Amino acid sequence: MKIVKYLGIAILVIGALGAAAFFIKSNAKSPITYETETAFKTDIEEKSVATGKVIPKEEVLIKPQISGIIDEILVEEGDQIKAGDLIARIKVVPNEQALMSARGRVSNAEIALRNAKIEYERNKTLFDRGVVASQDFLTIELRYNQALQELQNAKVDYQIIKSGSAGGEATANTNIRATISGTILEIPVEEGFQVIQANNFNDGTTIATIADMSRMIFEGQVDEAEVGKLELGMPLEISLGALQEETLLADLKFVAPKGVEEQGAVQFKIEGDINLDSINSFIRAGYSANASMILERKEQVLAIKEALLQYDKKTDDPYVEVQTGDQEFERRDVELGISDGINVEILSGIDENDKIKVWNKTEPVKRNTDKDDA
Repeated sequence: MKIVKYLGIAILVIGALGAAAFFIKSNAKSPITYETETAFKTDIEEKSVATGKVIPKEEVLIKPQISGIIDEILVEEGDQIKAGDLIARIKVVPNEQALMSARGRVSNAEIALRNAKIEYERNKTLFDRGVVASQDFLTIELRYNQALQELQNAKVDYQIIKSGSAGGEATANTNIRATISGTILEIPVEEGFQVIQANNFNDGTTIATIADMSRMIFEGQVDEAEVGKLELGMPLEISLGALQEETLLADLKFVAPKGVEEQGAVQFKIEGDINLDSINSFIRAGYSANASMILERKEQVLAIKEALLQYDKKTDDPYVEVQTGDQEFERRDVELGISDGINVEILSGIDENDKIKVWNKTEPVKRNTDKDDA
């Protein structure tokens, strides 16, 4: 009986060892069969994308020459106008204190003129008789002429404060006219709005914004890491958010000499002259746009897909795994060149004959057919 008992125990132990060996052997096999790819020759363009907008090259703000109230607006946003066209009329509302002060100045000038006239006429009679010396008479005559001029100046100032112009109809300052030909982009005021003229303490009220829509530019920003690769005159391909099927062509004309820090990154302003002949659609001011710039281009260089790269966790150095046997791979450090985001140039480390591991392949998920059938 003891022999049978020991024999049963031995069989159980051997069975357990066999099962463990099978389990270890089966788990030692890789559940994934890695595929490989090889390097190839291709053209690579390193591009940079600048975000920005499309705006007119020049915008002119029309401001009044005198303060008052908008009496009439004669144009609408989007209208095409020429230089000199009437945009609006302003009704002058004089300041009561300034008006009374100007009226008092006129009265004082009239009083001074009467006194100067009396003295002039009296001394002229004496001068004609030879009683008054010529030099004394010339001085009195000068004071009389100055009094005449002072009264005229006071009346002009009073008229300007009262009606907005020295003329009776006050058309010089109260009629707001376009200074350039173009399109009315914006009219930020309405009839009845109070406006003020530009002075040392205020920019003045903008009555209208005019721009020549036939001269448009792209205005955007690029990161400091890429601004050193930009060259004036390089071509830009501009895509518009509002017209996704259209592409504008432009030339880089300006790169800001000073950057501006935004959210921890230094950005540089760029501008490009847009060729409107390259598009048939009407371009509106303020369209959001992206400008694509080719920073560097290389033809027929050795490259691999960027997805094949791996990076050392400690040094961040790039490397690939090259096949040495059946599902056996070794690490190869590589030196990289330019990249277009899909393919990357290989300067050294591998050649066209090396089979590179597609390392990021995942094991397919097995379906539970019994559960699905249920």
